[in-house]
Amino acid sequence: MYKLVVALLAVVSLASCGPKAFTKGDYDNPENENLLNDQFSETDMQKMVKALVTSLVASKPIQKADKPPIVMVTKLENKTNEHIDTQSIMDMVKVELGRTGSVAFVDKEARGDVSAEYEYQDSGMMDNTTKKGKGKQIGADYIINGRLDTIVQEVGKDKTVYYKITLYLTNLSTNISMWQDQQQIRKVYKKRSISM
Repeated sequence: MYKLVVALLAVVSLASCGPKAFTKGDYDNPENENLLNDQFSETDMQKMVKALVTSLVASKPIQKADKPPIVMVTKLENKTNEHIDTQSIMDMVKVELGRTGSVAFVDKEARGDVSAEYEYQDSGMMDNTTKKGKGKQIGADYIINGRLDTIVQEVGKDKTVYYKITLYLTNLSTNISMWQDQQQIRKVYKKRSISM
């Protein structure tokens, strides 16, 4: 019996020294600030996107338009050293901009699906009175694209991480940038030793 207890204690002791895993979680408000580490976070994305969308909606091309301009949201070039989902950033731009009702969208990502649906509708399986057919799509007036940049500085125990998102609204007829703005965030960190 004594040997069994000692063996069980040894197993428990070894198990407690093994690798740790996150096993218990809880829900958190995604609007709460996240500065858990020194990488680009959802808080950075939310703050920067909201400010850029506010600026865009107040711009002359949007404000002076007779009707909501047709916009295509394209890509955000990632010029950082981090793996950042820039598609998610541009999706948030599209959603936040859509909530304002100031523009309408052409969905570049849906073109393959639309083309496939046209082919299906032309296959003879569809009632001709409900077919949508080719040649009726609306062309975009503007595209929105941009770039994400970063500068990281580290001296001793101090580290700063700077992010900048620049967005452009380009007129598709003239290729003239009608609006551009940028948002910047700088975060400051102190290096600490982590006790095991």
